[in-house]
Amino acid sequence: MSRLLFLAAIVIVAYLLLKSYRRGTPHERRPDRAAEDMVRCAYCGVHLPRSESILGGGKYYCCDAHRLAHQSSPPNQNAG
Repeated sequence: MSRLLFLAAIVIVAYLLLKSYRRGTPHERRPDRAAEDMVRCAYCGVHLPRSESILGGGKYYCCDAHRLAHQSSPPNQNAG
């Protein structure tokens, strides 16, 4: 009976060790990427990483077509 309890204790300890080891490994598997600021396209409003955006006139755009379309459109004038 004591051998059975001893064997059960070893199995439980091994299970807990494996569980704690597996809990720590997902952090190591994550890709090493730094967080990046997101910006919004001034034309369509889509959000994208700053490194993938196009800067024009102090505003960010998702593509060159939206940059050209926004810069060539007349500004909104509210009559009031």
